[in-house]
Parts: sequence; C-alpha cells; structure tokens
Amino acid sequence: MGDVRNVDVVVIGLGVGGEEAAGRLAAAGLDVIGVEHNLVGGECPYWGCIPTKMMVRAGSALAEARRIPGLAGSATVEPDWAPVARRVREEATDDWNDKVAVDRFTGKGGTFVRGRATITGPGRVRVGEQEYAASRALVVATGTVAVIPPIDGLAGTPYWTNREAVETATLPESLVILGGGAIGCEFAQVFVRFGVQVTIIEGSDRILAMEEPESSEVAAAVIGATVRTGVRASKVSYDGSFTVELSDGGTVTGEKLLVATGRAARLGELGLETIGLDPSARFLTTDDRMRAADGVWAVGDVTGNGAFTHMAMYEADIAVRDILGQGGPGADYRARPRVTFLDPEIGAVGLTESQARSSFADVRVGHVPLSATSRGFVHGPGNEGFIKVVADAGRGVLVGATTAGPAGGEMIGALAVAIHAEVPITTLLSQIWAYPTFHRGIGDALKAL
Repeated sequence: MGDVRNVDVVVIGLGVGGEEAAGRLAAAGLDVIGVEHNLVGGECPYWGCIPTKMMVRAGSALAEARRIPGLAGSATVEPDWAPVARRVREEATDDWNDKVAVDRFTGKGGTFVRGRATITGPGRVRVGEQEYAASRALVVATGTVAVIPPIDGLAGTPYWTNREAVETATLPESLVILGGGAIGCEFAQVFVRFGVQVTIIEGSDRILAMEEPESSEVAAAVIGATVRTGVRASKVSYDGSFTVELSDGGTVTGEKLLVATGRAARLGELGLETIGLDPSARFLTTDDRMRAADGVWAVGDVTGNGAFTHMAMYEADIAVRDILGQGGPGADYRARPRVTFLDPEIGAVGLTESQARSSFADVRVGHVPLSATSRGFVHGPGNEGFIKVVADAGRGVLVGATTAGPAGGEMIGALAVAIHAEVPITTLLSQIWAYPTFHRGIGDALKAL
C-alpha cells in the first residue's frame, strides 16, 4: 500500500452533487480529491435528465405534428428513432465519455481519481492502493442505482434499466415496463409515440402513485400504453422475448423488458461502519447542514431527499457553504419541486392533498381543469391537464400544488416560490395574472379554495 496523502477534502462520487461540491471547494483553494468509478457527472447527463428529455422532446414533436389536422391543415408523420439515438449519443453524452466533465473539475484545481473508494476511518479513504487523509471534510455523494426486484427468473435475462433504454440505437416492436413511476411513464410515452407497443405493470392501484390522483388520471389517459395496475410480476422467462407472469394469474409478453421499479442508495461497500454510520441503512441521514457525522457531509440521491438533479445541487451548495464556514440558510424541504416530463408535463411542489390532510387540521383545495382556462381553450388538442393548489387554511398559506399541462413544468415555478416563501394566500389573490396564459389558471384555482 502506498503512502498516505494528506489533503483537505475527499469527495466520494462525482455525480451532479459530488461534482458541484468538489469543483466549488477546489475553486475555493482547497486540496480536493474527487473519486468516481463510473462517469463524472453521474446519471443525469448520461442516462437521466438530459438524454431522456431529448427523447421526450422528439416524441412530443411527433405528437404535435399529429395534432395538425383540425388546427392547421394536414400532415404525414413517419417516426424514425435514428436521429434521436444519434442526438443522444453525439450531443448529450459524447458517446458516454466524461473527458469534458473530468477536465471541468481538474480545471478548477481538483485532483481526479478513477476508482472505487472505501472509507477506512474518520477522514480516511482508500482507492486502490492509495490512501487519503482528509483534514477538512469527507463528502459522500455516491447516488443511487436501479433497484432490481427479486422476481423469479429475472436474473440473468437481458432486461433493460434506464441505461439500456437510453443507449438503445434501435427500438423493439414491443416493450413491458415494470414500474409506473415517473421513469417508467416517461419512457412508455416516448416509445409509444415511436410505434412501440408498451405495457406498464404497476403494483400500486395507480401509476404515478406518489403524486396526486388527478395526475395519475391524466398520465393514464395520455401515455398511450396498456396500463395494468394493482398487479405485480411474479415470474419472468426469456426465450428471445420476455414473458411476464403476473400476480393475478395473467401474462404479458414483450420483445424487451424495462425494469423501472425505483432506485436505492449503495452504502454497503463504502466502509461507513468505520465512521459510526450504518451501512445497511436505506439512505444517509443528515442535519440541515448536510452533516451525516463529525467531519462527514452527504449530498444528492444518497440522502433520500429526492432523486433529482436540482436537489443534489441544492444540497451541494449547503454542504459547500458549511465546509467553507460561509453560513447561510440550511436545508428546507417544504417546497421540493419535481416534474414528470410527459405530454402534458406534470409539475408538483410540496405536499399532496393526502399528505397535507395528515399534517394539518384545516386543509382546503382549489382545482381548475386546464381546458377551462382561456389559454387551454385556445390551445385545443393537447390541452389535457389541471391546476391544483393545497392550502393550510389555519395559516393561510399554500403547502402543495400541481400544475399539469403543456407548460406544467414551468408553471410550477410560481407556486414553488409561494410555498417556499410562505406568501399569504390573500397576497396571491391580489396578484395580477397575465392573460391569456396557462399560469393565469393559478389565480382561478386560488379563488376556488
């Protein structure tokens, strides 16, 4: 084993949160070691946010072209996956090469180490034969991996996760998706629009089960896939195509099988027990400064506060400020925003109605169908959606909201500000909402409280 190298900070995992923290700490003049065994940048730029939204954009272009009859004439649409795959490979991922990201980090003064890190004690990390001693901070940002359920027969088959689905250069004729959350639903709609026959299998009684029931209804209506809810896969077999036996005795078949049943932190092999943390925990628990233990910070998916790029960036900022002694506000998760990138987009922030009723004595709800707004009426085909606001009437503030529609992911921004800043509902009601916009429907929903 080589000599111990003394440094200021070691960051384990250079996904979105880890890269942000490591880069900023290095730019601040600290001696930073950034360790990553896969690609610097993590899931988002290579298999998540960026390439999948390129796929969504392509599918939405097809859908919009198919809406031309009745609006603007006639059109013939011929789907072709080749330009989508080419754009993902060349523009989004550099053919899954992270040289640009590595150079971005080292250009800020950091030292990059490719490999798997093991914590060997307080402030001490080993990568291969080299050990590092961090005097200032250890940052854990190891993200999450796709959960593969222990379904009989699944192991050893060529099933897809989100990674294979993003990397595919050609599309199958049929696809079975296990999991009706945001990932499963987004892939389903994209592939349906390119002519793939898709079946979603969801164990809960509705898809998008973590969101409002109205969101589930909209998603089920627009995805275009066959949706089977309240059933689970009990057995998988593969003989060139997949056969999935279901808990209700039925079966579904598909050329490919996409497993989208959630994600989990990978903590077991990090050596967390050497610093007093539980390696069997589902996530790393932190305080409002992202401290997981003395001298240890955790950021991003590994904290369990939402597997979103924006959450990782948010937590990285808090950790960096704390490590540098800069102060500022701590973590506040009351206004966590998220967007399911379907057509229509489904934006949400804060609590659902059900969650709010479990927390507050007097909850009031305002709801407006998007098609009932002036902009929704003008928009015509593709105007599915709604605006829903959830209020804690006792305090007179919003605690949750959902905006589903052609600009659902953008509309949620205004409501995220309202919830984060606890803007009084009386103030929101006195606001001037531009006409005719989709977001003007927020004012209508507020009036319905």
